[in-house]
Amino acid sequence: MLASVSSRQSLKWIGRQISNRENPATYFDPVLETLNPLWVQRYIPARVVSITSETHDSKTLVLKPARRWGGFQAGQHLNLEVEKNGRWYSRPFSVSCAPSRWERDGTITVTIKEVPDGEITPFLLHEFKPGDILGISKAYGGEPLPEPTQSALFIAGGSGITPVLSQLEALADLGHSNPLTLLYFVRTNADVIGAGRLEALSNRLPNLTVRVVASQADPENPEFLNESHLSAVPDLQSRHCFVCGPPGLMDQAQGLLEEAGVPEEQVYSTLFAVGPGVVVTEGGGGTVRFERSGLEVESEGNRRLLEEAEAAGLNPRYGCRMGICHQCSCRKHSGVVINQHTGQVSGHGDELVQLCISVPQGPVSLDL
Repeated sequence: MLASVSSRQSLKWIGRQISNRENPATYFDPVLETLNPLWVQRYIPARVVSITSETHDSKTLVLKPARRWGGFQAGQHLNLEVEKNGRWYSRPFSVSCAPSRWERDGTITVTIKEVPDGEITPFLLHEFKPGDILGISKAYGGEPLPEPTQSALFIAGGSGITPVLSQLEALADLGHSNPLTLLYFVRTNADVIGAGRLEALSNRLPNLTVRVVASQADPENPEFLNESHLSAVPDLQSRHCFVCGPPGLMDQAQGLLEEAGVPEEQVYSTLFAVGPGVVVTEGGGGTVRFERSGLEVESEGNRRLLEEAEAAGLNPRYGCRMGICHQCSCRKHSGVVINQHTGQVSGHGDELVQLCISVPQGPVSLDL
């Protein structure tokens, strides 16, 4: 026990920890955090090894997670968990390196683009420094890499390049030899993330064609994804296509690929942006009852269930707040909710719903 803590205080503290039946794994976190932050159990700790600027508003963090983390597959994501002003925040980011890096030296990279009015990205990019500790989640999501016999097209926009860098580096590690094409859309050439890595990949993958399109290079004639970009890709219909970027690019790419005759099952997409806003529907809103807490709120149907719970003073678990990671899934006992991403209406009975993308359609009872 630390020298600054008296024997009596130590015994009281141990008693409180032993009586904490909800999460036994975290009993000794206060001491473990002092001895070695990487031993903490309530989250998976990762130490910031180094920070490198990519562009004027993006940086790459090299992280060394605790060994119990478990690793990842190319193109997967994780949540970074940080404490700010006494409150924990969790946000999703792509792992931007190949799994071979983790296997080689136990480090990974996460590349973050600053959202100027954001709550967390400015905090991560301006407050954290080498040696600091943050939390990470297990890796999740991602799409399968192209098979050795498959050709592929990658369409990325802005920071959507980060999972693509992971995938391309993994393909280089595997010695992939079939044709690969990358169409990377940025505002200006100064906004290219991973420029050096793309150059290195072109040397490692002679079968890779990289085209960077700076859409605002000529403000009077902006260039966005169009048919001519896709028509320049040989054997497009046989390629597996991976799309990652802002909503406008995603929609445009999927529409053009469909028009070009690329089968739907060959198109994979990852959207890391806030989904559509809450739409007030006819009959929306109602009494939301949080059963375990004994609380009720009156919803007008213009806030998602996660926001309603937080407004009631509850602190339910969540991750991305975008409907991606499913950490906010909660048991609905009764009532109907609408998924704001898909427009799908739930059943009336017992089922799991995602708090961060669901709004009530009449009275709803939740296991919170």
